[in-house]
Amino acid sequence: MFKFLKEVVAGSGSGLKDFPYTIGEPYASAWGSWTHHRGTSKDDGSPVSIFSLSGSNPQDRHLVAGRNGVKRLRTVRHPNILSFLHSTEAEVPDGPAMKHTIYIVTEPVTPLSEKLKELNLGGTQRDEYFAWGLHQISKAVSFLNNDCKLVHGNVCVTSVVVTQTLDWKLHAFDVLSEFDANNEASNSPMLQFEWLVGTQYKPMELTKSDWVSIRKSPPWAIDSWGLGCLIYELFSGAKLTRTEDLRNTASIPKSLLPDYQRLLSSAPSRRMNPSKLIDNSEFFQNKLVETIQFMEVLNLKDSVEKDSFFRKLPNIAEQLPREIVLKKLLPVLASALEFGSAAAPALVVLLKMGSWLPADQFSAKVLPTIVKLFASNDRAIRVSLLQHIDQFGESLTAQTVDEQVFPHVATGFSDTSAFLRELTLKSMLVLAPKLSQRTISGSLLKYLSKLQVDEEPAIRTNTTILLGNIANYMNDGTRKRVLINAFTVRALRDTFPPARAAGIMALSVTSSYYEMTEIATRILPNVVVLTFDPDSDVRTKAFQATDQFLQIAKQHHEKLTMGDNSAAEATGIQLKPGNAGLLGWAMSSLTQKGKGSDHGPVSSANASNSQISATSSVTSDNRSSTVAYAPSTSSSLDQTAPASARSSVDGWGEIENDNTQEENGSDNEGWDDVDPFDEKPPPSLLSNIQAAQKRPVAQPKQPVSNSSRLNQPKVPKPEEDPLWGSIAAPAPKNASKSSDIKPSTSHNDDDDLWGSIAAPPPKSAGKPLKPPQAANSDDLWGAIAAPPPSTKARPLASSGRGRGTKPAQPKLGAQRIGRTSSTGM
Repeated sequence: MFKFLKEVVAGSGSGLKDFPYTIGEPYASAWGSWTHHRGTSKDDGSPVSIFSLSGSNPQDRHLVAGRNGVKRLRTVRHPNILSFLHSTEAEVPDGPAMKHTIYIVTEPVTPLSEKLKELNLGGTQRDEYFAWGLHQISKAVSFLNNDCKLVHGNVCVTSVVVTQTLDWKLHAFDVLSEFDANNEASNSPMLQFEWLVGTQYKPMELTKSDWVSIRKSPPWAIDSWGLGCLIYELFSGAKLTRTEDLRNTASIPKSLLPDYQRLLSSAPSRRMNPSKLIDNSEFFQNKLVETIQFMEVLNLKDSVEKDSFFRKLPNIAEQLPREIVLKKLLPVLASALEFGSAAAPALVVLLKMGSWLPADQFSAKVLPTIVKLFASNDRAIRVSLLQHIDQFGESLTAQTVDEQVFPHVATGFSDTSAFLRELTLKSMLVLAPKLSQRTISGSLLKYLSKLQVDEEPAIRTNTTILLGNIANYMNDGTRKRVLINAFTVRALRDTFPPARAAGIMALSVTSSYYEMTEIATRILPNVVVLTFDPDSDVRTKAFQATDQFLQIAKQHHEKLTMGDNSAAEATGIQLKPGNAGLLGWAMSSLTQKGKGSDHGPVSSANASNSQISATSSVTSDNRSSTVAYAPSTSSSLDQTAPASARSSVDGWGEIENDNTQEENGSDNEGWDDVDPFDEKPPPSLLSNIQAAQKRPVAQPKQPVSNSSRLNQPKVPKPEEDPLWGSIAAPAPKNASKSSDIKPSTSHNDDDDLWGSIAAPPPKSAGKPLKPPQAANSDDLWGAIAAPPPSTKARPLASSGRGRGTKPAQPKLGAQRIGRTSSTGM
């Protein structure tokens, strides 16, 4: 028999030589003759608890009882009973002699008495925690008595331990035995090891060893008495030394006193069943017990109950003991979120509880759950994560963000919900510093390129603001290829005034990244145009940016004048008077309900509802300031609408810079297929700059007669029209009917006007008609062409001087030009 029990005990190991755990320091208290040690696993270093019991010989009665406890602990499993991990029995040298020692390895726990001193609770918080602990021990005792028909026989403070999550668990199974109700007439002991129980914990029938009466009593009679002893020791704060002390009820709460008295009834049959203590006692109806019970069965609750519970939980958590919230509620809540039984509002509670933890514990207990939640398909969870990313984003490591978080967050860039797209965009301000250059260049900038032509004006505006804020995380090649195109070709052309303002501010805060050539030829011409923008805020920011870049140009000029050419090559921080601060987000015109704003220019009716604020704009002294503005009515400038830009949604344009293209090769971020503004040096006249920027409608063509080209006047180029139109000569006074003729505004109108007033062929060639120098093209004159003159005295001697003379009959206008030339007029 001894050999069998030894094999059962040593079934998990063959001795200390193969013992896979390290035994640490012992606790001050433990049940009976056992010693409770701290311990760690040799495999992974995880903490455990190790209980040891030693005897002088293998048949020591304490060792026999200990083997019974090991066997019972291995076979009885319950959430409120200590979890068994490993056991072994070995001979350990003790000086010249050898001692037989039993080792039991369990989950890491602390003696209840020591944990209570550590928590040092008082008042309502102490009573609520005691209620939760008694609730758990009562469930364990009820399981043994009612379900397993077992009698623990030794329920007291020393037989209870506390886990790392502050749960109470029952152990000390050395006395545990089956309830023998079928042998009522037997006088033999039902509890073989009852001698281990102190006299002060024994009910009267057990003290008298009245086994007949015990067998006739309910199976919970002995353990109900033990629960009464446990209650007394908890609230009195002292260890029970004699049975008579149980009559002192001064420290027992009034709501628990009736149940306490029924547990300690002198008649075994009248003692309260532990299951009824759990269900009916008023003492267990408090916030802590109800909260933990709700969370333990969270997956059985419907969505309405969950939402209501999690909205109240933050206020409840403030009232509960902080240690219990962090060590008990927080792990349960994290597990519920991870496995999908908790709703999105639970994330807010998790983050609030996590904020009470030190940084290292937050990273260990909260961040793993949050990282897993990014893979969730629940849109509400994703929205909640992005809304509160500033609370945990800094704690995420760069590798975690780049490999695990960003791939899931990036799906929000193309989400159908405008609200989720905007939240995804704003989250990049926290995540971008932790992304690798490969991810920024190969993935992030492509998403931002598409968002800059998004249908929502607020998203387009915030995309520009984000680019200005994360520019310092890009490499030089990426900045040269992306920034100017994104800010000038797209942002400054946007029909939404705050988007144009954001483009100006982004250029200002990133001025340190531009060369002087780019500032003079690409930035200043584009910004100056906006100084007469219909929106006052855009005009203000345009003037401020113009002053800033002109100051940079002046400093560059001074450097060149002083001969410091090498220093003048670099612009930005070294040349500008001040450095603008980071751009602030524009207040979204999107609501949390996902209602989008107008796609085009914002009307005055909804201007107040979609107010946009932007911060850190550059002031006249080139320092950042905060400006709030509301979108105005649609711009009258012929800006390029985002719809036209969407024809190339994958790019900001191709920069005409040989050096940049050679440096970056084929690495495209998505702005490389948008046509930038003309990069040639601007003409001296402001009208040409405006024409190049605004792409105006074609101006009326007004051909001018040229004395050096007799037969066929040259059609002027489109860009020459404004110049020539302003200096066209007036019609001659001696023209019979041409004095009333006005230049038309379109080519088709010329045909109709000139055709209706065409003069008949002149009767005499002696009075030639001088055509106006601003005459129209050959098609117009063809409608009123005269027949060849009757005399050959004046041939067309200069007809061969034209570019290509036609063999057809000469036109009237050409002949008259020839005559003018021949007479020297």
